[in-house]
Amino acid sequence: MPDATRRALIEHARAEAPNEACGLVVLRAGVVERYIAGRNVAASPYRFELSMDDPEVWFLEDAGYELGVFHSHLSSAPRPSRTDVENIGQWQGRPYVILTVRTGELAAWRITAEGIEQLPVTEPGPAA
Repeated sequence: MPDATRRALIEHARAEAPNEACGLVVLRAGVVERYIAGRNVAASPYRFELSMDDPEVWFLEDAGYELGVFHSHLSSAPRPSRTDVENIGQWQGRPYVILTVRTGELAAWRITAEGIEQLPVTEPGPAA
């Protein structure tokens, strides 16, 4: 994940505290390209309900991008909570990125009916 994207996640999460922040992580070929901040219409520190101001973002997949969801936890570890798993809905099988606001720790997951798999969160290498 590019450093600028990581900073954007952290800034958004801090700005939304004490509620969870949420948005979309945009990837191409498994590599994060950018973050698009959304709104947590649940306005809750315990769960999120993502709303995007620009409905066109949902069509990025038609242009070859993959969409993943991001949300923050105020102090709990950046692992999917029971609430996250129970409410996975349309995000099942997609990248699921969580940031812990208190520590800045970031982790990514893929939640499927078969279980929860951790995904790598690394800086991209230098261009070849």
